[in-house]
Amino acid sequence: MTALRYTVEAANLHAHLFRVTLSIAEPDAQQTVSLPTWIPGSYLVREFSKNLQNLNARQGRRQSTIRQLDKCSWQIDCKADQTLTLSYEVYAFDNSVRTAWLDSRRGFFNGTSLCLRVHGQEDRPHQLQLQPVKGQTDWQAATGLVPVKTDKKGFGLYQASDYDALVDCPVELGTFWSGNFTACGIPHRFVVAGALPSFDGERLLADTQKICEAEIRFWQGKGAQAGRKAPHKNYLFMLNAVDDGYGGLEHRNSTALICGRRDLPRVGEKKTGEGYTTLLGLISHEYFHTWNVKQLRPDAFARYDYTRENYTPLLWFFEGFTSYYDDLLLRRAGLIDDVTYLKLLAKTINQVSQTPGRHVQTVAQASFDAWVKYYRQDENTPNATVSYYTKGALVGLCLDLSLRAEGHSLDEVMRGLWKRCKAGPMREQDVLDELQALTGRSWRKELQAWVHSTAELPLARLLEAQGIRIHAEPGNFAQHLGLRHVDANGSVQVKAVLRGSAAEQAGFAAGDEWLGLEVGARGQQGHWRVHKLSDVPELLGKERKALALVSRDKQLLRLPLTVPQQSTVWRLEASSGCSSGWPAI
Repeated sequence: MTALRYTVEAANLHAHLFRVTLSIAEPDAQQTVSLPTWIPGSYLVREFSKNLQNLNARQGRRQSTIRQLDKCSWQIDCKADQTLTLSYEVYAFDNSVRTAWLDSRRGFFNGTSLCLRVHGQEDRPHQLQLQPVKGQTDWQAATGLVPVKTDKKGFGLYQASDYDALVDCPVELGTFWSGNFTACGIPHRFVVAGALPSFDGERLLADTQKICEAEIRFWQGKGAQAGRKAPHKNYLFMLNAVDDGYGGLEHRNSTALICGRRDLPRVGEKKTGEGYTTLLGLISHEYFHTWNVKQLRPDAFARYDYTRENYTPLLWFFEGFTSYYDDLLLRRAGLIDDVTYLKLLAKTINQVSQTPGRHVQTVAQASFDAWVKYYRQDENTPNATVSYYTKGALVGLCLDLSLRAEGHSLDEVMRGLWKRCKAGPMREQDVLDELQALTGRSWRKELQAWVHSTAELPLARLLEAQGIRIHAEPGNFAQHLGLRHVDANGSVQVKAVLRGSAAEQAGFAAGDEWLGLEVGARGQQGHWRVHKLSDVPELLGKERKALALVSRDKQLLRLPLTVPQQSTVWRLEASSGCSSGWPAI
């Protein structure tokens, strides 16, 4: 079977243009091609076709007529079974993990941004020819695709079994740092772009190796054959270090990551800072997806439809449970201790408890609505929705601790689902069936309450049963008032006002600029300028009532603010007496 071949070259670094040439050896007489509207793992229609330009088609010396069908599809009038060559350019200036980027320092692309889908030939072999970058003799290339004929810098010909495999292997270009390690016999490579000279690559490799080994053994068992049972034969981490950024996107044998440069480990620094712990959690999260979403996946993702939204109510499981395990497996890998783990868990609990949207939307609904709510956040998001990442992680916690009380664990369920679903499409009923098979009883009531209702999760009861002490401590002043803000330009910029909060009752609105405070009756205790939110408690003193002076649409408003009783957040502390060994085991 003749492969489709894409030749990709960096045509103009300063104009941020890739040039793509697509050769179709056996086209249809009316060949349709299209560019995906979204990328799996990121649930938002991104309209990648907006960046495609100068589409041209020819057969030999003959130009073929192109007719655009819709926003992302084209039909070419051509002769069947005679090689059709398409050429086009793609503008690449999105420095995220989801699209494409090109400048004089670095290149990166996902196949969903660059590679047209040839309708009717998606299951054929696909090849990618990466051309060396002119004028950039020190640039290298890295991708999870299978190399066919490449040079020592990674440029050359790569192979994919089908279109899905092609677009699920992003490509990194540039003068990146590169290191290698082996985890359970599987070769891994880590490339890092944009790191500071102080970057400690050896520590990153050693810590990532511990994560990978812990997760391979989690899924495939602790025996010597664990690595051979894994769904990937090699793995590539691609990390873009920037001044300020965070995120990742999973792929079948690779992941694209972004982090702040200051979060990377530094040579000579033994302490694990908060930023580096967060980065390790991100690595753990995306690697866990190798099994949980790339193999074991929602039944709605059995075959991707790249033209429209693919809905599923199961992201609480695939993203939420992955979020539960990302920090837990850091603990099991020995990269954090119980104190740090419980601090991270308390942070998640507090995030959910400070989200009024948890009373409005179930976590299953949040999963289904990801396309229009989670990925399109605005000032009302915390009031209207709940994160399937954070609440999903807490559902995983509740299920794990409940199972441990009966002599089992969520670990067994995850591995059981892997076998039950044959590392493929999964339904919620499969979760219920596996729980029933493991414990001999129905768990429908629990999932109904935790996943399909807005009832509060039984966190306190389950944690205390594990020997975890819960301490209620004062929250910060923003939590106290119920607003989200940034301090900028010498004033407080209000970003969101939480439902039912003191800030809402006072009349604050997103977009307000908080300028000042009048304290005491008729301002008898003073008229004060507010530069940052931390000024307000000091200006109030013992007073509980004041007038907040805000600017809204260039108009000055006086808002009657009543400060409520101190809000609290959770702090978790381990005590002796945990029989299950959680969280270390």
